[in-house]
Amino acid sequence: MTPPSGPRWLSEAEQDAWYAWRRMFPLVNAGIARDLGQDSGLSEADYDVLSVLGSADGHRMRISALAVLLHWSRSRLSHQLTRMEQRGIVRREEVAGDGRGAEVVLTGAGVDTITAAAPLHVESVRRHLIDVLTPDQLRTLAEVGEVLRERLGAERKRG
Repeated sequence: MTPPSGPRWLSEAEQDAWYAWRRMFPLVNAGIARDLGQDSGLSEADYDVLSVLGSADGHRMRISALAVLLHWSRSRLSHQLTRMEQRGIVRREEVAGDGRGAEVVLTGAGVDTITAAAPLHVESVRRHLIDVLTPDQLRTLAEVGEVLRERLGAERKRG
């Protein structure tokens, strides 16, 4: 099959969907990020790291695995962890028996921080997204999100 010779312009329905996404995502994200900063003094990146580590066995994870899970570069994660270490909420540890491997671990202060922030964060997520949509809209949003994640994740692995 020969690819189209010119641009595949968006239909009206496709354009409506694209514009809705472009207008909706920053508004929802900004509202939740603003609440997170006001409620707990955390950035989105702080919360991403803390919430993953808070759910991990022993509140620890290999740094390389965390970077993959967050879809972050090792450099970005390293800079983020340095800022969080300076605040005493995470620490890096070498992996015993593996001179190349390192883990990031939540400190006691980190556990306290995510424990205090999580209820406020979930209320913000509810206020800006969950409670605004019907159950059918939430199911559709979840389905769309999974399709995009699977497709874009596969492309990222190939690319």
